[in-house]
Amino acid sequence: MNTRRDMLISVIVSTYNRPDALERVLAGLGAQSDTRYEIIVADDGSADATRETVERCAQAGAVHIEHVWHPDEGFRLAEIRNKGIVRARGDYLIFLDGDCVPQHDFVQRHRQLASECAIITGSRILLDETLTQQVIGKKMSLADQGFGFWAKQRLSGHVNKIAPLFVKLPDGKWRDVEQFKWRGIKGCNMSAWRSDIERVNGFDTSFTGWGHEDADFVVRLANCGVHRKLGAYATEIFHLWHREQPRTQASPNQERVKVRIADGTVRAERGLAELASQAR
Repeated sequence: MNTRRDMLISVIVSTYNRPDALERVLAGLGAQSDTRYEIIVADDGSADATRETVERCAQAGAVHIEHVWHPDEGFRLAEIRNKGIVRARGDYLIFLDGDCVPQHDFVQRHRQLASECAIITGSRILLDETLTQQVIGKKMSLADQGFGFWAKQRLSGHVNKIAPLFVKLPDGKWRDVEQFKWRGIKGCNMSAWRSDIERVNGFDTSFTGWGHEDADFVVRLANCGVHRKLGAYATEIFHLWHREQPRTQASPNQERVKVRIADGTVRAERGLAELASQAR
């Protein structure tokens, strides 16, 4: 397994009823320095406006875009991500949220950091509500803004950091996370080999409500020998502001992850295999 330059990468973008943000994300993905990739929009039951946005972006750009949708039956992020995985054609998969705008070298950086038996967990730059409204209203290209713009935003408190935009660090041993750590696991920006994802049966749809299905995914990969690498100062995305989702289920989900750390669980209770059996 290697990071061949001609290897197809699939970027799986999860979304739910936020077409204005998704449009900015797809615009950013359509302007990547790396050209060997496809986009899969994994839609957790959005209304028609999201489908129309995807179709418009697909017609306007040169990158292949697929739209995977299922009915709105509550929070089913793990399931729609699995459906995106099934539709994807790439050997290497990047997971991105539909409110996370990539820089121009986003795909390139994930490709460069990809290594055998590793999952990359990237980081994010948080935008506040004021800047987010400006970005969406003016259809601003965040990746094309210079130092002066970002210095002003940082001084005004509209973003939480800007250093990773201007300091890019290479791969190295320092990126390896030796043991499981909760901190820094962001399902909105991570990547892994399809073969490793299939070994753990993908995301676990038995997790209900918000929270920690991404940590569970990383834990199960670690349990079968796939170590975690930090994508900081390489893969940063711009995370558009949104209201926090209810987190009533987060605590029970966290307890389930703790159990799986202890017992070495590898395969999802309900994942890719069960999705395939339902389709037969």
